[in-house]
Amino acid sequence: MGHDARIAVTGVTGYVGGRVARRLAEEGVALRLVARDPARVPRLPGAVVEQASYGDAEAVHHAVAGAEVVLMVSATESADRLAEHRAFVDAAAEAGVRHLVYTSFCGAAPEAAFTLARDHWATEEHIRASGMAFTFLRDNLYADFLPAMAGDDGVIRGPAGDGRVAAVARDDVADAAAAVLCGPGRHEGATYDLTGPQALTLAEVAAVLTEAGDREITYHAETVEEAYRSRASYGAPPWQVDAWVSTYTAIARGELDRVSGDVALLTGHPATALADLIRRL
Repeated sequence: MGHDARIAVTGVTGYVGGRVARRLAEEGVALRLVARDPARVPRLPGAVVEQASYGDAEAVHHAVAGAEVVLMVSATESADRLAEHRAFVDAAAEAGVRHLVYTSFCGAAPEAAFTLARDHWATEEHIRASGMAFTFLRDNLYADFLPAMAGDDGVIRGPAGDGRVAAVARDDVADAAAAVLCGPGRHEGATYDLTGPQALTLAEVAAVLTEAGDREITYHAETVEEAYRSRASYGAPPWQVDAWVSTYTAIARGELDRVSGDVALLTGHPATALADLIRRL
C-alpha cells in the first residue's frame, strides 16, 4: 500500500515534518512517512511508515522508491550532517524520485556568516547536481525559538549588534511546504525565502516578548569574544559553539533581515507576526 503513495515526508517526528504530514493527511493525501524511529511517528489515516536514517542509503532507497516528490527536512544539526544529506540525496535520485523539496536556510551561501547556512548551500548544490527537480524553502530563524534565546535572567545575549531578523513561524513553514507538495510542478527550480512579516532588531524582539509574554526580556549586545567566553561553560563541541555565535553575527551582517512575501504567495495567508505567535505559544 505504501508504495502507491506518491508523496514522501521526512522529519515526521519533528515539528515541521509532523505538521506537514498532518496537514496532508487531513486533506486525504496518501503519504509515506520516513523516520529513523517509526515508534515515534504520528499515526495518520492513509499513511504508511518507512524506517530509514539519512545516512543509510539502502533504507532510504527502499523508503522512497516510487515516490514522485519527497520533502527532505534538513537533518538534526551534527558534525556529519552534510555527509548524511548527500547520502540521502544520492539514494533518492537512484530510487527514481522526481522532485525533492528541501528545507534550507535564508542566506545559504558558501561564505555565509552563519556556519550551518554553508552546509545548507552545499546540500542545495548537491541536489542541483542530482538530476532531480527541486524546490528550496529557505527558512529564516524560527520565531518559535526566539523566547529560548533569553537566559534564566531574561537577557538575550549575542553579537547581533543592531542587525535585524525576519524570523518565521514554524507553522508558516509547514503550510508552505504542504502547498508545494500538493502542486510540485508549479514550483520546480524555485527557491523561496520563508520569513516573518517584519525584520526586528533583537532589542525589538525583546520588547515584543516582554509585551506578549509573561516576563521581562532585554537584549545585551555582546562582542564576538564575549559570546565565545559566555558559551564556553556548556562544553559543546567547537562546531556547535561556532553555530550558536554565528547565528548572531549573521544577524549583525544583515543576512537575515530581508522580508519576503513568499509565505503568503505559497499559503494564501499572511506570515504570522511575532507578537501573535508568542500569544499562541
